[in-house]
Amino acid sequence: MTEAEIDAAVAADPDWAELEPIDWSKAEVVTPPKKQAISIRLDQDLIDYFKSQGPGYQRRINAVLRSYVKQRKAG
Repeated sequence: MTEAEIDAAVAADPDWAELEPIDWSKAEVVTPPKKQAISIRLDQDLIDYFKSQGPGYQRRINAVLRSYVKQRKAG
């Protein structure tokens, strides 16, 4: 496909109708903080739940813990 064909296909796609063009000229590359591997014991039902949500279950567990810490620090 040419650039023009891609642009026309995007313009005709209703899922893209409300999105505005993005100016990437000021974008910055952000390196995520380094993760540390640990061993942790969790209840099996918790592991099953996060795994049932699909790939990336460890990342989701990390996000839940981060949210908890953020709320505790704020309150």
